[in-house]
This record gives sequence, structure tokens and C-alpha cells, in this order.
Amino acid sequence: MSVSSSYLERILTARVYDVAIETALDPMPNLSRRCGNRVLLKREDTQPVFSFKLRGAFNKMVQLSREELDRGVVAASAGNHAQGVALSAQQLGCRATIVMPVTTPRIKIDAVARRGAEVVLHGDSYSDAYEEAIRLTEVNGATFVHPYDDPDVIAGQGTVAMEMLRQCADLDAVFIPVGGGGLAAGMASYIKRLKPGIRVIGVEPVEAASMHDSIAAGERVVLPQVGLFADGVAVRQVGAETFRLCRELLDEVVLVDTDAMCAAIKDVFEDTRSILEPAGALALAGLKAWAERQSVTGLTLAAVASGANMNFDRLRHVSERAELGERREAVLAVTIPERPGSFRLFCELLGNHAITEFNYRFADPGEAHIFVGMQIHDRREIGAVLARLGQAGLTALDLTDNEMAKLHIRHLVGGRAPEVRHERVYRFEFPERPGALLNFLTRMGLDWNITLFHYRNHGADYGRVLVGMEVPPGQDEAFQRFLEELGYSYTDECDNPAWPLFLGRPR
Repeated sequence: MSVSSSYLERILTARVYDVAIETALDPMPNLSRRCGNRVLLKREDTQPVFSFKLRGAFNKMVQLSREELDRGVVAASAGNHAQGVALSAQQLGCRATIVMPVTTPRIKIDAVARRGAEVVLHGDSYSDAYEEAIRLTEVNGATFVHPYDDPDVIAGQGTVAMEMLRQCADLDAVFIPVGGGGLAAGMASYIKRLKPGIRVIGVEPVEAASMHDSIAAGERVVLPQVGLFADGVAVRQVGAETFRLCRELLDEVVLVDTDAMCAAIKDVFEDTRSILEPAGALALAGLKAWAERQSVTGLTLAAVASGANMNFDRLRHVSERAELGERREAVLAVTIPERPGSFRLFCELLGNHAITEFNYRFADPGEAHIFVGMQIHDRREIGAVLARLGQAGLTALDLTDNEMAKLHIRHLVGGRAPEVRHERVYRFEFPERPGALLNFLTRMGLDWNITLFHYRNHGADYGRVLVGMEVPPGQDEAFQRFLEELGYSYTDECDNPAWPLFLGRPR
């Protein structure tokens, strides 16, 4: 018996509709026209807790005995599973304790508390919260409700596919967000058992590719760290049961970046006037990337909108990056002669592309470095513009995919310090919570002179800082030790080509 066959009866008999609703499979007319395929969106963001997670949570908890319910349940979650458990506990009349990372968006914490569950904030990641939840389960004699690695939870999530196949009979491919793998495992089990010709494709962020890497390795791997932008899928290791199912049933796993998720959030807003969280838009981002890569048209493609628990503050970051993710904006660094008429020539060479951003400050009597954003309709247009600039004798560099340039350089153009010697520049990331920036500064100490410091709250779950430090010769070993003991994720940006153009010493 195949793994999909063994789950079919579980999914067909799952108890979910005491708390969940059958969600719509909505058309995406604007996106469909743009990509040349019929795009459908499974609206799990319209559930009572704005996420599919209550399906699996309730299906697990409704099967507990009254004695087990009276001892209470414990769960670990970044937010959506927590709300599902809290609502299920409310419905079943039992006590629920939810352990959540301290980086969890406030909107999710408040939503869980309003359902009557006890919220315990612990650690910076789901893994930290999970360990604390297991400890509390053992101490209190409660039942642990796993967010994904449980057959009853997987079966509950599989009811999304049951509805989807009933709502559309001619699907060519289904795209599913993957965190721990519960939704993908359940949906793939149902789809591949009844309609094996439908391609089932998982989607993960490039910064949290735990299922992708596990399938490639042939065994479950543990990621050293995961990006927190899509907190709902920020899982370092997928489940044992979900891996077993996904390895056999998924046709592939597509990886997308932050910009692609931001663009997908905008796509959903333009077609539905609804706002998804990053993990909620993950599957649609994967659908777009797959359709472009495969150069397919005329297909019927469906993606799961898995959640809408978005922190309002995060919209600032999403709106900044959506145009880049949609490939409607390019960011260039261009060197032009420092003489009258150069800027006009530069604008003429851009042709019909509107300038969205222009940053410049006088730094050299011979040449000027410009940081410029421009509107595009297709990524291939960047190459044409670079070619025209080169033919005119202007040096140009495409920074559209350069993280430091997009996050920091664009806000710091023109800040040279000619007198500074032996300068090094690093980009740091740390969990964004009250006191985090002060803690970062305190831990840095005063061993080296700070020559540059740029921090901006992007409304995400982690803070980003660009730091320049003056490190005299002979102190390499001590400086490396300092970086390791600091305890934060860091990237050496000394060789980043954007650095000497705008902030560091010209090479």
C-alpha cells in the first residue's frame, strides 16, 4: 500500500468542520493575464483564525479522551498553529498552554491570548519554543499537539486538497507552502491517491529550505539557522512523518526569496484586496517562479493562501521590496563624468524607463557615482540598459539582487570618510525584540572604533545593521574572535562591489 493510500481514509473521515469552514478557490484574473495561465488561490486566509492550521489542530484534539483533555494540551508555534490549538481548546473546553518564540508578531500573540490560552514566550526560534513546550508537557502531564509531525494533524490539513479537487476538476499543478511539511504531506497524500497526474509542488524560502535540502540529501537535515521573514515556515528540521510522505509524493520543491514573497503579497492584494502574511503568499510566489522557469502557458495552476496574520508594521518592508520582487524595478550603480550635461545624457540613455530613485553626492572632481532605481516591465530590459550605458562609455553595475545595496547603501549614498584607514564593513542580523538594538551595541563593546553604523527597522522579525569598524593591522585574529563571540549572524561585506562605489575607499 502506498503512503498516499494509507492516508486517504484518515483525510475523508477527518473532523475539521466543527471549527473550520470550506474555503473558496478564487480566480486571480490580473495575475492570470500577466502570466498566461489560469491562476487559482485557495483562500485558507479566510478561516476563523486566518490560517489553515485549525484543521489539523482540531482533528488531533477532538480524538483525545475526556481525561486527556482535562489534563490540558501544550503546543509550540510561531503563531498560526497556536491560534488553531487555542480555538480548538475553547471549543472542546480544555486548558491550552502555547509556547511561542519571543520574535512572534504581536498580532499572533494577542490573537492566541484572546482565545483564552496561556501564552509563554521563550527563545528566538521555533526550535527553542519546541524544547520548552516538551518540558512543560512532561511537567504538567499534558498532551503535546504537534504543529505538523502527527498523522491526525496531517490528515486534518489534507482536507484542503479534498475541497480543492471538488472545486476544480482540471488542475494541472498545485503549489503548497512548506514549513514543517504537514500541509504539503496531507494535501499530496490526497491528490496523488485520486489524481496522480496533477503535479504537487512544495515551496520554501531560500532561507528556510529544510524540506528541499532534506529531499536532496535523502535524509532529514537540520539547518544551522533559518530566515525569519516568513515566520510561519521558519523551521530548521522537517518532521519525520512529513518527510517520509513528501519525499515520495512531492514532484519538486521550489525555492523563492523575500522579494518574490513581497511581490506575491502585492499580487493577492491587487486581485482580492486581501493582505497575506509572507508565509501565506509563499505558495503563490513559487507558482509564479515555476511558471516562468518552465515557460508554460494555458495551464490551470492553484496555490494555497495559507495565512493572513500579518503585522501591520511589516507592510513597510513589503511595499519596498514588492516592485523588485515583481521585477518592475531595477537598481543600478552608474559612474558618470563630473561635468555639465552628464546627468541629462544618462537619463536619455535610460530611454522610456521612469526613474524611481536617484541618489548622488559630490565626492570626486572627475567622476560621480549614482545610485538609481528605474521602472522595468521585464528583467531582460536591465541588460539592454546596461549595454547602452556601456556603449556610451559609462560604467554601470546591476545591484537589483544585492542585499546590502537594497537594505543599506540606498540610504547612505555619499558618506565617505577619506581619513579612515583599515576600515572593515559587516552586515549583522539579530532577533528584533524590545532592547535588541541596545543589547547589540552593548555586546559590541569598544575594542574598535565604529566608523559607520546604519540601522533601520524594517517591520520584520529580525533587525539589520551595517557596521564599519577600524581594525588596525595585526589584529585579525582578535577581530575574528570578537565576531564569533558576538553571537549574531553576520556577513563580511568588505568585497561587496557597492561598498567602494559609495562609502568605502575607491579601489
